[in-house]
This record gives sequence, C-alpha cells and structure tokens, in this order.
Amino acid sequence: MRLIFHSIWFAFLISGCSGNKHGPELKDIDQRDTIQVKSATDVILKKPMEVVVLEKDITMKKYFTFLDTIVSRYPVLSGSGLGEYVLVQHNPWILDSLRSLDYYQQKAHGKFIYDMSQQIIFHKGDSIRIPDSTSVAPIMEKLKSSRIDLNIPEFKLRVMEENDTVLSFPVRVGRNAEEYLELVGRTVNLRTPQGTGEIVAVLRNPVFYNLKTGEKYEQTKRDDGRYTLMPAIPSLEPMINGVRYGHMFHATTNINSLGKAYSHGCIGMSEADMWSLYYHAPVGSRVNFRYDLNIINVTGDTIQLRNIYRIDNNSN
Repeated sequence: MRLIFHSIWFAFLISGCSGNKHGPELKDIDQRDTIQVKSATDVILKKPMEVVVLEKDITMKKYFTFLDTIVSRYPVLSGSGLGEYVLVQHNPWILDSLRSLDYYQQKAHGKFIYDMSQQIIFHKGDSIRIPDSTSVAPIMEKLKSSRIDLNIPEFKLRVMEENDTVLSFPVRVGRNAEEYLELVGRTVNLRTPQGTGEIVAVLRNPVFYNLKTGEKYEQTKRDDGRYTLMPAIPSLEPMINGVRYGHMFHATTNINSLGKAYSHGCIGMSEADMWSLYYHAPVGSRVNFRYDLNIINVTGDTIQLRNIYRIDNNSN
C-alpha cells in the first residue's frame, strides 16, 4: 500500500503533543554561573546570560525539550507567551537548520535520511542568542499580525504580516470527491473548506493514521520509491467558520502531489515549508481559505485558474 500523508486528516487530533510548560529543571551548580540541564538532553549551558553555548549535540528527538529548557530559564522569553517563536525568530539560523533537514533537500546532496528524529539540529559549540526586551517587542508585534491566506484553486499559501507577504509556497488541497472513511465512520466531503478562522492548535508530535482502515502509519513511501519513518515535524489545526473540521496544515512526504487536489481536505506542503509556516503562525493566527479563480500574475496579467471544485460564480 502506498503510504502517504493525505490520509491523516483529523487523526492529528488524537496525536501526542508535548504538554511540558516549564521544561526540565535548571540548577546553578557553581559560582562561575554555569547551568546544567537536568534532563535527557544532558547539555551544559554556559553564560553570559544573553548567549547559550552548547557543549553537546542535540538531535531532533530532543529539540523541543531543549527549547523548552531555554525558554523557561529566561523570563524575557517565558513571560512573552510565545517564547519558542521569539527565540527562533531572533536566531534565524535555527529555522534554516530545520529547513535543511527536508528529505528531498538532503537527497539532492547525496544523503538519505531514514529517521529524521536522529538528525542533529544543534551542534556542540553552537551559540543561541537570548533577546532582550527591546528585541522581543517587534518580534511579538509581527507574530500577532501574522495571518495565513490560502487560495485553494491556485494551490498557493501565503503568510502575511500587516500588508506584506513574507512567505509564499505551493501546497496541495482536498480532492473534489466524497468518500466513506472507516476512522470517521461516515461519508465525508474531501474538499478543503472555504471560509475564515484561526489557528486553534499546534501538534508538535503528530501521529498519522489511514482514515480508510484506522491503521497507524509508522513508515511512508517517498516519491523516489524509498521508505522512511514519518518525519518529526509539527502540524497546525485551523478552525474555519467556527468549525474544527480536522483538516490540518502538515508536511507531506510526497512533494509530487503539490499543486494538486490530492488530499482528504488537509493542506500539505514540503517539510521545509512546514517548518517556516510553524514558526510564523502561532495559535491565534488568522486564516483565510478562499476560492478565487481570477488572479493577477507577477507581470500584471489576469489569469483564469482551473475550477477544480466546479464551483459556479466563486460561491459555495
């Protein structure tokens, strides 16, 4: 059976999400003001306070635990409510490192990744800068203004901050079909819904299920025919028109499906782009799912898109 992400749909809702609000305990251990993390990471963090220097590698499996540790240690981060996002935006190289673990990017460099969770994201000697309050404020303003715009027939997702487009990348959307799904227990419309809403949940460690059979996915078949474990990448859940349909923003392991109506309603994107979306769209970010068939391209010409859902007059 071809194992693909499009069959995860609302099963994300029962996936495991980290509930650690404070991170592992930190303890001052000598007068040199060196701190040791009492956790599975077993890393020494050194001061000065505005810089954290790593003395051991950190794998993706321990990534969120480690970030929680740093956020909980510094009031300027823990008091913001969005400490993880502020920290990463203040250190953009972290997002670059996460994006670089994309399976297909690694393949282009001759490397095969079977288990993303075992890849090193922080290396010994890396330095993470801790922002002061003056640096936190503008990042918070940007995050609070963030909104997601999805034009379904264009297969294009944009992230806006104020009136500026800061991200734009291709996605796949739901199929124009109805199907009986065993895990749901009924026949459902597979179209990605239109409407407005917001991000209501973040799933750091999603679990994937085949909606037709209820089978849990442990592996996925890539476009190159090779199998890997499911990637360790968070997903986001939007609420549209006051309804939690269970359609998620998530990474897909089959990038050949981008630019197509392919899923059970979820919005899929590359692994690299999902990391970018995650760190630009925290819970509360506004969402607009629209169905505009007439768009203007970069040269100013009007283009008529294919009516993938056969909707008349751009209406439901």
